[in-house]
Amino acid sequence: MMMRDIGDAVQHQRQAQRREDHSQRESVTEQIAAQIHDEESSCMPETLQIIVLGIIEGITEFLPISSTGHLLIAEHWLGRRSDLFNVAIQAGAILAVVVIFWQRLLDMLLRWRDAAHRDYLAKLTLAFAITVIGGFTAKQLGLELPETVAPVALALIVGGLVILLVEYFVAGKPVSTEVTWSVAFWVGACQILAAVFPGTSRSAATIFAAMLAGLTARPAAAEFAFLVGIPTMFAATGYEYLKARDTGFAQESISAIAIGFVVSAIVAFIAVKWLLRYVQTHRFTVFAWYRIAAGLALLAIVG
Repeated sequence: MMMRDIGDAVQHQRQAQRREDHSQRESVTEQIAAQIHDEESSCMPETLQIIVLGIIEGITEFLPISSTGHLLIAEHWLGRRSDLFNVAIQAGAILAVVVIFWQRLLDMLLRWRDAAHRDYLAKLTLAFAITVIGGFTAKQLGLELPETVAPVALALIVGGLVILLVEYFVAGKPVSTEVTWSVAFWVGACQILAAVFPGTSRSAATIFAAMLAGLTARPAAAEFAFLVGIPTMFAATGYEYLKARDTGFAQESISAIAIGFVVSAIVAFIAVKWLLRYVQTHRFTVFAWYRIAAGLALLAIVG
């Protein structure tokens, strides 16, 4: 009996030793993989990495193709930056839209007694209020998918198909530039959708919600979506800043943040100006096919 107990104890000890050795090998493998990834990302100078990420943010933040998806892909190859850096480049993109629409914003604020300006401002306020209430509720309930490749890829594909359907739906409709209360409500609601499903694209969700709700003129739909995006993104960026301030400052230099901010602002200014001209005479179909192709490519990579 005693010999059996001794044998069992020795066997258990050997099993424990094997488990410990296996765990150590896995740890070493992970460290090597991380080191290889760091070495690959370090092949590109840090300043160039910052510029590339700023360009990606500037192009994708307001085009209906998802900035989250593209930054996720870029950070996979270039290495993840701090939350503070992401806040900075997003703030640069917002600033670009403020500069583009500064006259429109000033008119609404200073000439609010004018019925048209007051009505437009009220509808922007409604859309923003719906987003704040719904977004806060979603956060409290934990209704948010992880920002990983597979869900983002699926969101890109589904979003592309939705764009094609919306364009088909409005093709036979009369052109309308009127922002109704229904448009404001659905634009606000769809900003929540974009927050819950990474890869959806806030600009895509709001532009096509507006078009489905009756604002069939593409330039008018894009303008309302971008104007609603200003307070929404300022609020989201401020929230992310508050979360990142305790850790982000130690991870990013001021120069990196400044370069990313400036690059993102300049590129976003060019991208938004181009898009507003493009939709004067074109549909959004090209963005739909791009999203579908990008989503399928991502699924192929992770598959």
